[in-house]
Amino acid sequence: MSSLADVVVCAAADAFRGDGEIFASGMGTIPMLGARTARATFEPDLLVSDGEAFFIGNDLPLGSDDKIVEGWIPFRSVFDTLWGGRRHVMMGASQMDRFGNSNIAVIGPFANPKAQLLGVRGGPGNTINHATSFFIPKHSTKVFVESVDMVSGLGYDRASRLGEVVRRHHRLPRIITNMAVMDFESADHSMRLRSVHPGISVADVQSATGFELVIDGDVRETPQPTAEEIEVIELLDPRGLRHREVA
Repeated sequence: MSSLADVVVCAAADAFRGDGEIFASGMGTIPMLGARTARATFEPDLLVSDGEAFFIGNDLPLGSDDKIVEGWIPFRSVFDTLWGGRRHVMMGASQMDRFGNSNIAVIGPFANPKAQLLGVRGGPGNTINHATSFFIPKHSTKVFVESVDMVSGLGYDRASRLGEVVRRHHRLPRIITNMAVMDFESADHSMRLRSVHPGISVADVQSATGFELVIDGDVRETPQPTAEEIEVIELLDPRGLRHREVA
């Protein structure tokens, strides 16, 4: 059986399936591995950066400088790309509610928070302008809450009230955690349990979630990586950094 980290990386890669020639941007080790694994296996047209200023043309291992440069994507150019909807980012969240509203800014009241986090950063622009998926390393009721303390990224309920342009570009394809995969493919775009990782039950996931998940029939097990995918992941992460990121 594959490691949990390998299962999670492949689940992250699957979030980019069908994207075609867009900028696949991973924030963190596993999201970056997910994007690069997708490109190396089933989505060869994805544009993947080195995390600095270039699009890369080879399967670049994490931490390596042995890159083939196929384009230039400095930070200022990212905005030109995302405003047109030609990007799919996978980022993190400190809190998320049933409709995908996310918080990376503060814990507690904004005027007097218990904890200052990252700030909203790119959350509003990402979720309004292009596809945004999320990787949560530790699934818990502290993360998946009934109501976020501050909205840093828009969920489906808020996006639906902001006009056709936002509705057309707003999309939250996938939420991947150390326990399960979720999406919003329910009738009212409430979070749906898509699969559970090996050894995890539906009840385990629900008990670690602060609201009722949508359950459509029998929930499948998250697929194990193929031999090809394991080979690619080992190439891309020879130091095993992925194992440090999954709780």
